[in-house]
Amino acid sequence: MMNRSILPALVGLSFLLILASSSRGADWAADAVWYQIFPERFWNGDPANDPTRESLEWPIMPSKKWRVSSWTADWFERADWEKQLGSDFYRDGVLDRRFGGDLQGVLDKLDYLADLGVNALYFNPLFASRSLHKYDGNTFHHIDPVFGPDPRGDVALIEKEEGGDPKTWGWTAADKLFLRLLDEAHKRGMRVILDGVFNHTGRDFFAFTDLRRKQAASAYRDWYLVERFDDPQTKRDDFDYQGWWGYKTLPVFAATPDKQDIAPGAKAYIFAATKRWMDPNGDGNPADGIDGWRLDVAPERPAKFWADWNAHARSINPNAYTSCEIWTDASKLIADGGFTASMNYHAFAIPVKGFLVDARIRASQFAALLDGRRAALPSAAVPAMQNLMDSHDTDRLASMVVNSDIANYSDPEKIDYNSNGISGAPPRYKIRRPNDRERDIQRLVVLFQMTYPGAPMIYYGDEAGMWGGNDPDDRMPMLWPELKFAPQRIDPRGTPRTPDEVAFDQSLFQFYRAAIRLRRDHEPLRRGAFRVAGTFDEATTLAFERQSEAGRLLVVLNRSEKPQTVSIAWPSKDVSGSEKARAIFNTRGAETPIGLEMADGQLKVTLPGLTGAVIKP
Repeated sequence: MMNRSILPALVGLSFLLILASSSRGADWAADAVWYQIFPERFWNGDPANDPTRESLEWPIMPSKKWRVSSWTADWFERADWEKQLGSDFYRDGVLDRRFGGDLQGVLDKLDYLADLGVNALYFNPLFASRSLHKYDGNTFHHIDPVFGPDPRGDVALIEKEEGGDPKTWGWTAADKLFLRLLDEAHKRGMRVILDGVFNHTGRDFFAFTDLRRKQAASAYRDWYLVERFDDPQTKRDDFDYQGWWGYKTLPVFAATPDKQDIAPGAKAYIFAATKRWMDPNGDGNPADGIDGWRLDVAPERPAKFWADWNAHARSINPNAYTSCEIWTDASKLIADGGFTASMNYHAFAIPVKGFLVDARIRASQFAALLDGRRAALPSAAVPAMQNLMDSHDTDRLASMVVNSDIANYSDPEKIDYNSNGISGAPPRYKIRRPNDRERDIQRLVVLFQMTYPGAPMIYYGDEAGMWGGNDPDDRMPMLWPELKFAPQRIDPRGTPRTPDEVAFDQSLFQFYRAAIRLRRDHEPLRRGAFRVAGTFDEATTLAFERQSEAGRLLVVLNRSEKPQTVSIAWPSKDVSGSEKARAIFNTRGAETPIGLEMADGQLKVTLPGLTGAVIKP
């Protein structure tokens, strides 16, 4: 049964969808340098709004000794309340930790992000939820009260609403703070997108709460995949439903009987919430709204739903950016669903891990994977793809490098991407700080991110030197230069460990800053054509060119441990007719000489081991 209060959201929509269907928006995306923020771990700007024990994910597990965790403590040191839950670091308590990151914290650090040079922000879910990750939203139309200045007042306001009726929706203090943050980001030339989790909700979501209470009599009974309603004749709770991948904390929205769309009432609600954040004033001018969305588990929703939703989003803002989460070939989903682009695991991150991180595939294989997977994508999506290496769902880049020796390869097409699951670090997995050699490899990867077609995306803290395995170790509190952190001395597996200093890495930050500036200063790196100029398997070296009307640049990456000299057909002459070239950037710094000799249209490049360079005629 569709909730009649939001039925008008679909009336007259078809014409708008037709108008918007031919556009994928976001002309600005090719110039974006993305920065992903996991808000609870970025910065605690307002300790007065810190989470309370009562605000934790249901059912509440920690004892009354639960406290907000120390931002600067050894990540692996457990508080007394955690120890009371059990002895396993990864199972007992770590997911109940809260550090107090909030929207004021992001506001406080916008100038840091501007100085780094990023100009597009992607927020993991901000909507109200009890969990740490917030992929189990209680609503899609309110920012989580604990991210704002008045959690109690916000909760009281939300409780007065009829969640399915947009006419009853007010603006909480957290909502208003987010709009202020959005305005401040826009003033600094930064675009902002939110995480849209439109496949499932949390159990406290207003529609599911009503369904759980009223059972078959609920107006929302058709929104979810109910397998069995409660039988009032029995004393047991018979109510059962489908959760995402079996997780009952994540009830899934139902599809239509033909499996081509989702339940009409849920769809109308999602469309209303989408418009709320894209045009907060409701005046038809999207300038005060978000600039787009990242869409969670997109392959699990029908393509028609996504095509309609993308058209709806672009009817609000024709220049909106929409990126789907997909780990495999994204080409069909982007095309059929109407997305601008996707998180680029398949065509970028996975091949890069195989060559630059793990050095398990040859340069020629790497080039073939890049060219083949890029060519499969819709051509308009290529410059807008989110070229990430790590995220909240993976090992951090630095720890991928540290553990490259244990990566498992069955063939070049099946590159091992995650090494450390939430069940805990395997015995061979190294949880230590990266050494200088491993940082050199990280720099190689970052240079490739900044010079390859698509929009590079940095996971918060990579530029500050953060490391960590997969969830939860990839979600440690952000390193800040003004804080003094305790060393990491503890191994959660109970094995001996050499203590590791934990501190903001100023040198690495400056490298990221310079690499971002390189990309932003050279139009060919953002919008130019891509051509492999040479693959040198024995030297473990790749050369490629980026060219546009604004000029051309050659990028050479030496992934071997030793100095290498390669000869590349790259004719280049200055205005006098002399053949010349110069290195304008390299991963070891300007003081490191790069050997360049040019004659008869051949450029001979000599690079130290684990070094990349950008060369200009």
